[in-house]
Amino acid sequence: MNNDKKIGNISINDINSPEDLKNLSEKELEYLAVSAREFLIDSVSKTGGHLASNLGAVELTLGLHYVFDSPRDKIIWDVGHQSYVHKMLTGRREGFSDLRKTGGISGFPKRAESEHDIYDTGHSSTSIPAAIGMATARDLKGDDYEVIAVIGDGSMTGGPAFEALNNVAQTKTKIIIVLNDNGMSISRNIGGLSEHLGRLRSSTGYQQAKEMVKDKLDQIPVVGSGLKNMIGSTKENIKYMLLSGGVLFEELGLTYIGPYNGNSIKDVISGLNYAKKTEGPVILHLITEKGKGYRPAEQDPNKFHGIGAFNPETGEPLDSGATTYSEVFGDALYELAKHNDKVTAVTAAMCDATGLGNMVKTMPNRVFDVGIAEAYGVIFAAGQALSGLHPFVAIYSSFLQRAYDEMLEDVCLQKLPVTFAIDRAGIVGADGETHHGIFDLSYLIPMPGMTIYAPCDAVQLRRMIELASKKERPVAIRYPRGEATMHNLTGEFFDGKNIRLSTGKDVEIYAVGTMLDKALQVKEILSEKGIDIGIIDIALVKDGSEDVPSIETYRVQKDKMPKLIVTLEDNVKQGGFGEFFNSVLIDNNLTDNLSILNLAWPDKFIEQGKNSDLFSHYGLDTDGIVTSITEALNERRTQKGDIPRIRDNKEKEERMQILHNIFGQVE
Repeated sequence: MNNDKKIGNISINDINSPEDLKNLSEKELEYLAVSAREFLIDSVSKTGGHLASNLGAVELTLGLHYVFDSPRDKIIWDVGHQSYVHKMLTGRREGFSDLRKTGGISGFPKRAESEHDIYDTGHSSTSIPAAIGMATARDLKGDDYEVIAVIGDGSMTGGPAFEALNNVAQTKTKIIIVLNDNGMSISRNIGGLSEHLGRLRSSTGYQQAKEMVKDKLDQIPVVGSGLKNMIGSTKENIKYMLLSGGVLFEELGLTYIGPYNGNSIKDVISGLNYAKKTEGPVILHLITEKGKGYRPAEQDPNKFHGIGAFNPETGEPLDSGATTYSEVFGDALYELAKHNDKVTAVTAAMCDATGLGNMVKTMPNRVFDVGIAEAYGVIFAAGQALSGLHPFVAIYSSFLQRAYDEMLEDVCLQKLPVTFAIDRAGIVGADGETHHGIFDLSYLIPMPGMTIYAPCDAVQLRRMIELASKKERPVAIRYPRGEATMHNLTGEFFDGKNIRLSTGKDVEIYAVGTMLDKALQVKEILSEKGIDIGIIDIALVKDGSEDVPSIETYRVQKDKMPKLIVTLEDNVKQGGFGEFFNSVLIDNNLTDNLSILNLAWPDKFIEQGKNSDLFSHYGLDTDGIVTSITEALNERRTQKGDIPRIRDNKEKEERMQILHNIFGQVE
């Protein structure tokens, strides 16, 4: 596709700032919407990203920047995965060639990236609370600007959004909530609010009905004006007289406007202008189609919610289609559920994304999608566990952070058999800071009674699911995003215990989960340099049945301690396995003549980029680990002299060349 293609004599390439929209006609904006969709499809097909949600929000975004004056007016994008057109309109169109790449523009709003990005987002349901906070600050300071929260209907199910709606009447401050209603979040939406919005979508339009009543009353001589004022001042009368579903929002203190066609420039502009002139908090209901304008995305919006590079002509992905850890989990749980009627699955608006699609189709009464409501989902699972079931809660690592208290208080405190299938643990690549799952070990390890597994490959993951189903206490299984290693890296049957693969008198590497693959490569390299390396597969990060962690759990050989112990993990260093393991060694008086090296992610939010680039940049790839261990050994040798000199192949080759030059061929 050609990004320079002009439709109706206007192209997205003609727009360099929101000001360029102000003098366009509605017809020109319609042409611009077509051009923007062409650009989106072409760009995302090369880089991957969130396509369907952005295609559905094109007219909505054009309307926002046409009616409002960003950045003076504050537009807050909930989650932010639908902000691509916003970025195109605010001077970042050229950056789309590096969308979500290392050093490129983010797939989410970033305050550091543009003055038009008002609030850093990435998780859902935060826009309305933030908007109320900004609006109250505006009022206290006596400033004059609009605050607009753009939120999808799926995000409205999240606790912070509901809590904000509950508080908006108390503040009475002017905010505009734009409800982008496409019937989906990642998976299709569920729940009472979704059903309520569905009824509104099929209604004749609440706002049109209100205007009709007012117009008719104006036509009544003498008493008409008084009747209109009476109805206007008695909110309940007009709401219940019209029998509109908008009552739900108006009871919460908002003026409800809509529903409008969110894929019509005319309707969007009309609705936004109406909301702009309305006093107090207002909610504008726009109905959009996820994937609008691209047939493959319209037919399968779930597939195109977040997608890698694809063929724009066919919509087919360009990757190899290798089996992912999510698919391994889903298949294993499905097989387990067929033979164990106590097993259920709980997820938060992402059945397919967590691998549960097959289970949904074949045993829908055993899968519970609670919507974007992670905290509720964990309490819900606790209720099932107390009633004799064994729920598996499948949620991304970064999203599970939203249910920390519920995991601790409702599951661990009650010692309930709930298994947390923690998808996307560790670095996740292009989605960046808000989605990296590098904090879960740090928040799981302190939870009393929590058993934590980390599989090194698909074989271990399948076995862990089986073992977890037999435990009468909380279990967490963390596994990464992407392609699963299908063979058995340890070569041994996993019985729920850590596996010592080899013993080393110089160095022993304790590798957590999928970091085992890198540890094995490091061993091969350092062994060639004369370093004796031992490897321990840390599949059991923490045994929740132990009151005090024992060295036996981690296969520590007290009478054969190496000179250097190295821990490897795909988690931040602070509070992770390495620091936890250090405390185990200290408690067992094993650190007197021991050097320790904890390798993990630093104390910062890791930026977006290819996983391989990030591992390399932070020294957690094979070469970086070899370098870190070599430096630690050199320091040890300098201080204590008890480590053999590391043989350097390059140095050996240079010496051999010198000998050859002097003596000729050397055997």
